[in-house]
Amino acid sequence: MSLFPIPSPTVEPRAPFIRRVVGLRKRLSWKQAFTALKYPNYRLWFWSQMFSLFGTWMQSTALGFLVFDLTRSTAYLGFVGFATGIPTWVFMLYAGVIADRMSRRILLMITQTAMTLLAFGLAALAFLHLVQPWHILVIALLLGTANAFEAPARQAFVLEMVETEDMTNAIALNSAMFNTATALGPAAAGVTYALFGPAWCFTINGISFIAVIVALKRMKLKAFVPKPVRASALADLREGLKYVAAHPMIRTIIGLIGVVSLFGFSFVTLIPAWAVNILHGDARTNGFLQSARGAGALAAALLIASLGRFRFRGRLLTFGTFALPAVTALFALVRWAPLSLVLIFGSGLALILIFNLANALVQTFAPNELRGRIMSIYALTFFGLAPIGSLGVGLTAERIGQPAAIFIGAGIMFSAATAIAVFMPRLRRQE
Repeated sequence: MSLFPIPSPTVEPRAPFIRRVVGLRKRLSWKQAFTALKYPNYRLWFWSQMFSLFGTWMQSTALGFLVFDLTRSTAYLGFVGFATGIPTWVFMLYAGVIADRMSRRILLMITQTAMTLLAFGLAALAFLHLVQPWHILVIALLLGTANAFEAPARQAFVLEMVETEDMTNAIALNSAMFNTATALGPAAAGVTYALFGPAWCFTINGISFIAVIVALKRMKLKAFVPKPVRASALADLREGLKYVAAHPMIRTIIGLIGVVSLFGFSFVTLIPAWAVNILHGDARTNGFLQSARGAGALAAALLIASLGRFRFRGRLLTFGTFALPAVTALFALVRWAPLSLVLIFGSGLALILIFNLANALVQTFAPNELRGRIMSIYALTFFGLAPIGSLGVGLTAERIGQPAAIFIGAGIMFSAATAIAVFMPRLRRQE
């Protein structure tokens, strides 16, 4: 035998990669994908939310096209998104304190009731042919207020329905139901809008909220025991902010969500205008684009859920941070509808890899007594910055064109992903 054996250049270096691929395939399991559904309370939540979110996406898709139909302005699309975000900045952090002080179930029932009334009000205006752009701005403000109080409670409510070890699976299934609705709702809205008008989209959404209210009422949860209030709401809020500021991993993840909300999620605002101006389509084209994005997001959610209690969340999150700007940049360059559908599918997939895994990691690091406040900061970053991004991309598209506006956002996201990979490599190693 040679004293200096020559290593095989083909077998050994490939072996670790092959083992990882085989290991990943073994981890994928449909049985694991639906683990959280073994909890009766979560089952009620899952199916009622599925129906409700279908209605929400029908309304959202119809509303965006109605705004563009009334104004023919990409800037006004941005104004509506911006109006939705104003209550988020005003109320979201305080809502996190409320979510730690009162029953989250009751808070969710109150917000769902408010959204029901707003949907029926919008439907009435549309049926009577009275709806004007300023009506939509006012309703966007009111919906934003309800969302501001609903989001922290909804995020923190997961651990009241499932055990900690199944939290990531439950979050993935939440995303799966959200994106099943995203895949189906917009296409249904496009057809309904074209055949019957927007009012029926808003009516279906109003009916869908009732399912969630009934499900929340039927849940058998542990009795809520309010903790003694020893400090003011402002002091409680400061405690949550200090914890996030002092925790480098939570701080980095929330910063990442901020960048993606500003420059990755906001281009969705332009889809109604993109369908008409770039792809030369109509309401159905808008619906199909929205649905393709939702289908990609659903695929990502089911992938995460099927992996079960996997231990490479950081690496999968990092992959998403680079995949999103890549497919977004390509989308900005394409003018052929079928390829546009494929690319927007990819953007939906990458977005959910980021949002799902970021949410799960933040909740992993958050202590239970601060969970509502920490998730309110997370939700504020997402819901609060997305409307600013919507306004920015709408105004930018008006000045320099829609493709250029989207391409600039992709470049900024790629720069942020690179900075995190270089300066916070620990994120990749998170399990």
